Amino acid sequence: MKNKLSIYFKYLFASGIAALNLSCNNTRFLKEGQMLYTGAEVKIENDSLSKKEKKELQTALEGNLTPKPNSTFLGLRPKLYFYNIAKEPKKEKGFNYWLKYKIGEKPVLLGDVDREFNKNIIENYSENKGYFNARATYDTVSKNKRAQVIYTLRPGSRYLISNVKFQKDSSLINKEIQDLSGKTFLKNGNPFDLDVIKNERERIDNGLKERGFYYFHPDNILVQADSTISKNHKVELNVKLKDDTPDLSTQQFSINNVIVFPTYNIQDVRNGKYKIPMDADSLAQYAYRDIYVIDPQHKFKPKIFDRALYFKKGDLYNRTNHNLTLNRLISLGVFKFVKNEFITSDSLQHKFDAYYLLTPREIQSLRLEALGRTNSANYAGSELNLNWTHRNFFRGAEQFKAAVYGAFDFQMGGPENAKNLFRAGTSVQLSIPRIVAPFRFNSSSAFVPRTNITLGYEFQNRTEYYTLNTFTGSFGYVWKENARKEHDLKIFDVTYVSPANITALYDSISAKSDAMQRVVQKQLIFGPTYSYTYTNTMLSKPTTMYYKGTLDLAGNITGLVTGANVKKDKEKTIFGVPFSQYAKIENDFRLYHKFTEKTSLATRFIAGLAYPYGNSEHIPFSKQFFSGGSNSVRAFRARTLGPGSFDPRTIEAGYYFDQSGDVKLELNAEYRANLYKFLNVAVFADAGNVWLVNEDPDRPGAKFSKEFLSEVAVGAGVGLRLDFSILILRLDLAMPLRVPYYEKNERWVFDKINFGDSSWRKDNLILNIAIGYPF
Repeated sequence: MKNKLSIYFKYLFASGIAALNLSCNNTRFLKEGQMLYTGAEVKIENDSLSKKEKKELQTALEGNLTPKPNSTFLGLRPKLYFYNIAKEPKKEKGFNYWLKYKIGEKPVLLGDVDREFNKNIIENYSENKGYFNARATYDTVSKNKRAQVIYTLRPGSRYLISNVKFQKDSSLINKEIQDLSGKTFLKNGNPFDLDVIKNERERIDNGLKERGFYYFHPDNILVQADSTISKNHKVELNVKLKDDTPDLSTQQFSINNVIVFPTYNIQDVRNGKYKIPMDADSLAQYAYRDIYVIDPQHKFKPKIFDRALYFKKGDLYNRTNHNLTLNRLISLGVFKFVKNEFITSDSLQHKFDAYYLLTPREIQSLRLEALGRTNSANYAGSELNLNWTHRNFFRGAEQFKAAVYGAFDFQMGGPENAKNLFRAGTSVQLSIPRIVAPFRFNSSSAFVPRTNITLGYEFQNRTEYYTLNTFTGSFGYVWKENARKEHDLKIFDVTYVSPANITALYDSISAKSDAMQRVVQKQLIFGPTYSYTYTNTMLSKPTTMYYKGTLDLAGNITGLVTGANVKKDKEKTIFGVPFSQYAKIENDFRLYHKFTEKTSLATRFIAGLAYPYGNSEHIPFSKQFFSGGSNSVRAFRARTLGPGSFDPRTIEAGYYFDQSGDVKLELNAEYRANLYKFLNVAVFADAGNVWLVNEDPDRPGAKFSKEFLSEVAVGAGVGLRLDFSILILRLDLAMPLRVPYYEKNERWVFDKINFGDSSWRKDNLILNIAIGYPF
């Protein structure tokens, strides 16, 4: 082991020396008189500033300087080197063009730097941050055809706000501005900061938009700064309305009529079919409560717009209701384009009509999908899906989806006797854009809540072993508080599994394992499920997160009513089928950190627990946790890991890939980088396993115990991702580093691997082929 590591370190050291030599030779490609620009440094000379203030100012100033020097990696400039060694291409294609202009990077020279311009940037930025007497100089330091520019800033003392005054007058808009002044960003004692002043103008504009001033603009606000009144580097601010503010911007508008065109088409308007704006006589025939729905063919029920629209006749305009209405109309899922116009209908009373111009999507669609796939359990196969969608099933924007599918998976090498799989089924779902319940549900969210009703059936045949008939159904609600938080509550979620055609071969194999016998037992699972999702990955932040928590409660009330206790009595049944009783919770937490536009780190932690009680001694097989495979611990084939330290190789050949558990812990980390356009690479490490909550005499070592850390499997590998926008093809090559079913003191595989023996690669290298990212 030590000899192997020694070889690796020598190789890395030699590679580093070679790379360093290449990087140092970049200057030899420069012409006579050229200097490679290596960057700029800003030095701040001011004894009154703290180290933190100096550092913040320095970082901000250096970030504004142009141009940026050539990118570096560990102090080297490999992109510049590729540019230099590549020949000038004759055409805008080919290897040389790709290497020079796509992988490579043109040298940034000292002659490209406008030092006087950068000096002005430094002084202007400093003044905008309250250093009114800032002065900067620059100097150039050069050596060995490399040049760095040193800027020296003498900012002087920073001016602080001594007083903030909101200028008063008798106008309505000024009264509203005065009401908004209590939450001003401009605070006495804070440093003068132009960015804060800009934010203050935006704050006032947002506040006025909420109070009916539809045509107001932040540029109508003027903030005057006077540094001559106060001494000791203080400044007074005067916030006022500009003298040339348009009269329309100072008027408070309210809603007169709300008119909806649910079948809007620009061509129809041009042909004179619809007239915008519409007169009172034309509107009268389309009235529904306080709104008008222009739908002569009655394609939509007017009440769906009454629920979605937040503006009513006589309401004062506000931006919140404006945006909420647009978002809710979009989230109905039946409109392709949503456009909004406000047209003045009474200029004296400052009223306008609100028009909603909605272009429907195709109401019905039929999609046929043919898929080819392979997985890490040595199965390949194909799947055919036929999906029909109706987006306005009862004319109330209800979405009805029906699907029919068939799939066939066959074994390619790997474990013997795994047999082929055939699946076929159908499913239907009705999604209603409101909460269907005996109680009233009011939502101020920008997203329309939905009631979902689903039914499904699947036929599964494992050749020569058994057939399973699975029936599913659910009724529940999905609603979003906002773009980040979503709730999914299934009031009733039922699964019924009925086995058939169990062969004598399977009976003889499963006789050795209770777990395998439970696979082909009748199962009745019903109860509520709830999941909560939080994500801010849509934000342009360097660090974002995703969390999903799921709670599954099966047979709880029924078990309580019937007094079920399988440890003391026989299982209780419904129509002759024992019902499952358990509580299951699963947490999926993901963290994403972006280093640059092309590099990022993604991590995931999964923790799950399923506990059987009452009428159940075991968790149903279909509800247990699994580990291994292309989206889990990738160094192990799907469902071959665990539970605990149990060695699945001791089971009848072909069944070790069906290992499951009641407890799951998993941690994944993946460094992702973009090489070229659609080509991405990754380096990853995975750790995890599943365990049982109760002892299983057929699977020693499977129970979760205080020794669980020593039973965690570890794997690592590299991946290649082809991002074609419409799909991402992922290839991950992984190797196990720690195998939990080896002897306790021999679970790390390094000591077992003979790198000179090619047989270890077959047994320890796992190739995963998948679509999309694993997390």
